[in-house]
Amino acid sequence: MINLIDGGIQNSNLFLHMPLFDEIYYEGYHEGKVRKYKAIREEQKCDLLVLNVIRKSEDILWDALEDLLKRSVSEAAFSVHGVYIFDLLTMDIHKELKTYNHNELKTLLINSALKLKPGEQKLIKYSSVYGLFQKTIHESWGKITFKTAVEFFKDKSSYLDLLLRQLLKNFEFSHDPAILLLNDLSQTPIFDPQDEVQQERLKKVIEKQIPASIEFPPEVYIQDKNGVRELLSGEVII
Repeated sequence: MINLIDGGIQNSNLFLHMPLFDEIYYEGYHEGKVRKYKAIREEQKCDLLVLNVIRKSEDILWDALEDLLKRSVSEAAFSVHGVYIFDLLTMDIHKELKTYNHNELKTLLINSALKLKPGEQKLIKYSSVYGLFQKTIHESWGKITFKTAVEFFKDKSSYLDLLLRQLLKNFEFSHDPAILLLNDLSQTPIFDPQDEVQQERLKKVIEKQIPASIEFPPEVYIQDKNGVRELLSGEVII
């Protein structure tokens, strides 16, 4: 595994407002669409679970951009030799819908493929797009598998706690440090400080799901275009 810090992942919209880390390693899918990272700060290791989410009412925006990304990947595959995986980690959907150029990412993938040996990985950065590019085997022909994971939030905003439960259940009996990040890509953020029902439900789920017996209560963050909030402390990071 490669240290994603070296590739600039800390500048992505996923980590820009998060605590600074010394090392970040991507470990793949934890459960469903939840991704798992291993992060190190001040010599302390911690598990980092991330769920990218967007309102179901905005899924047409995601679908449009996903089609552009797939076009870049499929066209790049015609010019490479070997089998590759391009795993999209994060991007600013609304920015890329205005500025994305499929030829630029295609060219970046082709040039990166020329330098990769079987088993090697590289963090690809194009504009706000960050993805892990890996060559599995060398062949005379080319194939690139495109992977991504975005959860569509179908419920009313008041029920945001349902997504948090999905993350928290992984650490009900954990005694290791952990960070849980709900990364909201919606144009209209799901988190609403003025929604009294939502805030009360969030408060209850935090109190219920994190018993005092846990040695290291996980840090729980909700991130959207308005900034980042740590739910246990109530701290807001803009």
